[in-house]
Amino acid sequence: MNFDFREIATATMVLFAVIDIVGSIPVIIGLRSKFGEIQSGKAALVSAMIMIAFLFVGEEILKLIGIDANSFAVAGSFVLFFLALEMILGIHLYKDEKATSASIVPIAFPLVAGAGTMTTLLSLRAEFQSVNIIVAILLNIILVYLVLKSSAKIEKMLGENGLSIIRKVFGVVLLAIAVKLFAANVKGLFA
Repeated sequence: MNFDFREIATATMVLFAVIDIVGSIPVIIGLRSKFGEIQSGKAALVSAMIMIAFLFVGEEILKLIGIDANSFAVAGSFVLFFLALEMILGIHLYKDEKATSASIVPIAFPLVAGAGTMTTLLSLRAEFQSVNIIVAILLNIILVYLVLKSSAKIEKMLGENGLSIIRKVFGVVLLAIAVKLFAANVKGLFA
């Protein structure tokens, strides 16, 4: 096992920006008030299991249907690009289905381990070692758990303007990561 702290830090930041758990606090607050208590531990555990499983099974699915990692990484860079635009501009290009309960389904999937997270995991897999990505997933899951557990306190502390600033800053970081991911993998399409 080769732990690379640069890879862990980069993958952690990428996943943090894509999961956007801090930016999701208003959604979490809404679900909590509408449906009652959110099982923070269960939601975090299921999210981790989904992401780690997809990290390994996702690549096999790609091989099965004949898509190489470079193609998927370039496609992933477009998804990240549009997610970043949503965060920066405050627009919604993708609409999720309305939640009917505050169970695992709306929190663990698609809020935490959604389409953007899945795409990001496979894109990261093209560049980083799996062990470093798993560490990054676990670090993010710890943060997800802490945010779910204390979302009401965080909302009061940051206020609406604070949440908006954090969302926009991570949107710019995600946009830069999308450009880097595209540039690093687009050459492989023509090789």
